[in-house]
Amino acid sequence: MEARLERAVQKRQVLFLCVFLGASWAGAEQLQYFVAEETERGTPLANLAKDLGLGLGELSARGPRIVSDQNTGFLLLSSLTGDLILNEKLDREELCGPTEPCVLTFQLLLENPFQIHRAALHVKDINDNSPVFLDKEIPLKISESTTPGATFLLERAQDSDVGTNSLSNYTISPNAYFHIHVHDGGEGTVFPELVLDQTLDREETAEFTLTLTALDGGSPPRSGTALVRILVLDINDNSPEFVQPLYRVQLPENTPVGSLVVAVSARDLDTGSYGQIAYAFFYATERILQTFQINSTTGHLYLKGELDYEAIQTYSITTQAKDSGGLSGKCTVVVEVLDVNDNPPELLMSSLTSPIAENSPETVVAVFRIRDRDSGNNGKTMCSIPHDLPFVLKPSVENFYTLVTETPLDRESHSEYNITITVTDMGTPRLTTQHTITVQVSDVNDNAPAFTQTSYTLFVQENNSPALHIGTISATDSDSGSNAHITYSLLPAHDLQLGLASLFSINANNGQLFALRALDYEALQTFEFHVGATDQGSPALSSQALVRVLVLDANDNAPFVLYPLQNASAPCTELLPRAAEPGYLVTKVVAVDRDSGQNAWLSFQLLKATEPGLFSVWAHNGEVRTSRLLSERDAPKHRLLLLVKDNGDPPRSASVTLHVLLVDGFSQPYLPLPDVARDLVQDEDVLTLYLVIALASVSSIFLLSVLLFVGVRLCRRARAASLGGCSVPEGHFPGHLVDVSGAGTLSHGYQYEVCLTGESGITSEFKFLKPIVPNFLTESMGREAE
Repeated sequence: MEARLERAVQKRQVLFLCVFLGASWAGAEQLQYFVAEETERGTPLANLAKDLGLGLGELSARGPRIVSDQNTGFLLLSSLTGDLILNEKLDREELCGPTEPCVLTFQLLLENPFQIHRAALHVKDINDNSPVFLDKEIPLKISESTTPGATFLLERAQDSDVGTNSLSNYTISPNAYFHIHVHDGGEGTVFPELVLDQTLDREETAEFTLTLTALDGGSPPRSGTALVRILVLDINDNSPEFVQPLYRVQLPENTPVGSLVVAVSARDLDTGSYGQIAYAFFYATERILQTFQINSTTGHLYLKGELDYEAIQTYSITTQAKDSGGLSGKCTVVVEVLDVNDNPPELLMSSLTSPIAENSPETVVAVFRIRDRDSGNNGKTMCSIPHDLPFVLKPSVENFYTLVTETPLDRESHSEYNITITVTDMGTPRLTTQHTITVQVSDVNDNAPAFTQTSYTLFVQENNSPALHIGTISATDSDSGSNAHITYSLLPAHDLQLGLASLFSINANNGQLFALRALDYEALQTFEFHVGATDQGSPALSSQALVRVLVLDANDNAPFVLYPLQNASAPCTELLPRAAEPGYLVTKVVAVDRDSGQNAWLSFQLLKATEPGLFSVWAHNGEVRTSRLLSERDAPKHRLLLLVKDNGDPPRSASVTLHVLLVDGFSQPYLPLPDVARDLVQDEDVLTLYLVIALASVSSIFLLSVLLFVGVRLCRRARAASLGGCSVPEGHFPGHLVDVSGAGTLSHGYQYEVCLTGESGITSEFKFLKPIVPNFLTESMGREAE
């Protein structure tokens, strides 16, 4: 499997190489521009929009960019006018040296769509450099036996200019013995030769001092001077001669420093001191002096500095052999530098786009160029990236490549890619360069918030404290940044009688739910509403979840007595015939409890009676019955105190007072309570006397408790009588009828008209106005009264 993958990668690399070579050979025609050196910065050179046949707006929209190997910003492109502008003064001699023509190549890169135009800037020379002699004084020794017509090669002046502005002529100060002959050395170089016009006489003139002037071909011409000091010597009639006038040597550029380059050799037919030869460079340039050195005795030429084929390919060295008599001979050593694969490929990044938005179609991530300073196969390259990435390399012209996305990116899968670009040349051994770029994937809001549950059930005990934390709703978002910042909110609930915002609130940042007010189980046992989670993306995405709040019942309501009424202006009196049998149903206490479950289970208990043992109460239904037969000694009026208690924890209770009036039969007139009270004043006094005597043995504490209890009840009754009927304040519930059917704790049907008292407020107390007595009972009472 690995072998097949490796062969696939190799085929891919070969394909890229072939496409690259084809694109390079098929390049468009090169644009040519010209500028004179030392031209002022900011000078427009040409209008690229016009040269490319593009409109100014079209050129700007295509994202033009100037790219050059020199890595210097000597050119600028104006996006407003499309002009190619000179960004700095150019010195032709610094840029190209003696090379002519001086051409600076660059590329015009258009990014959208991607296109490359090759261009060249020709830097024209101006006459801005004067000829210069390296030595301001040239010593020369000439034997007096030298015959007229003899020539002496003098130091050549250096002129950095080229072409017509380069060195073209030499002159010497007027004299009778010498003149200058200009010798053409080839390749555009001229050397001054001093020509002897007549025989010298040391005894007449032992030394000459002449001025040598070098002139260039500029207009106006520039010049430089040096002094030539000529010392007339005694006869030395043989000059040193080299074995060969030209030596050619080839050296690889990685030749170690100190290696022997070549050994030059010269002969002198003279003897003695005139036959001793010293070797030296003849006015070599600084670069030659830095790279080579020569042994003055043996003539061995050694490598002093490192060679670099990419900088200089050929050295031409003039070597001089000079005897002690001042005669010399010269030869030329030409050193050709051979290229070796010593430069790894270079990756020059032109543009890099990061981050890249996820879900984008094919996108250009990077534009770069490959450069190898070697030549031949050493300079040919191939480029590749790992095959398991969603990116692809596309070769273009001039060694340019574009890195584009192959498929849309997904930030939730990979938020960052480290792409290693590998460039390998074709030399031996092969050199490789790796360049790693990091591409961030920016987030797009493509994921809605997701709740951890589709629905939430929360339990709250009723009568809770306000602002109680009842639970937390949580959602997550796979996006990042503001796209993942979730805000929680309550969605409108139309089925709640009270506004949802008045009952619950949610923390928008963390989803905590709070009950804003005390909940009442008796009002509503279940709340259902939706909670929304919205991110901060653009456009924002949201989701919702169902929240169900269940209110748990608490024993917060005491039993309420529906019958007999306890808040009437006059107490309710039940009539009991004296002939009633044991178990006779006197009345039935009807009570309800607004709580539920066991908190609403009611039990009845007889706390106190005027005649203990005469009456009994059934614990489960509240029926008050007689326990025995009535006698004449029984009091005509009885007061019963009953307790109604629920089954909560702790239990709550309510008390009810019953008044029972003994009658001989239902034919006896029934008078209102005040009249009956007046008729029975004397009987009550007698009964009171008997009671005082009977209770004399009871402790004073118990008597005080009974009196206190009776006083409290009388005060409540007086307050209820003073309040009168029930009024319904505006904005409260209107009066309505409560129907207690026989299915409850009453054996017969009763109806009570009820309303909320103005003072009841939030407690929702009921006030029962009066019973609606069935017609047959009213009519029977009327007949009895007649």
